[in-house]
Amino acid sequence: MDLSASIGGPLSGCLCLSPAMWLLQTGSPSQNLLVPIILMVVIFYLVLFLPMRRRQKKLESMLSELKNGDRVVTSGGLVGTVVGLGDDNSVTIRIKPDNVKLQFARSAVTSVLNEEEEKK
Repeated sequence: MDLSASIGGPLSGCLCLSPAMWLLQTGSPSQNLLVPIILMVVIFYLVLFLPMRRRQKKLESMLSELKNGDRVVTSGGLVGTVVGLGDDNSVTIRIKPDNVKLQFARSAVTSVLNEEEEKK
C-alpha cells in the first residue's frame, strides 16, 4: 500500500511537507492570514517590550537604592553628589565647584557613577 494514498487530502501526492505545513495549507484562508499576524505580534513583543521592561526595572531599582554620598548624573547632564533624600520622591544634589545644592525629582536621576566611571 502506498503511504501517500493513506494520507489523503489535497497534498496526498507530496511527502516533502512537514505535518505542520500540511495543517497550515489545509486551513481556511482566514486562518492562513492569522498565523503571520500572530507571529509578528510575538516578535514585536520580544524585540521591543521585553528589553524596555528590563531597562525600566533596572532604573527603578537604581532609584530606590540611592543614598547620601552617591555621585549621580541627572537627565539635564548635571553631575553631583547626593546630600539628601526627601520623602516626597525628591533628592538634593550638591554640584561642584561652588557647592550649590539643588533639589530634583528622584526620576531626574539617570545614572549613578561609580569609581571606575569617575576616573574616565
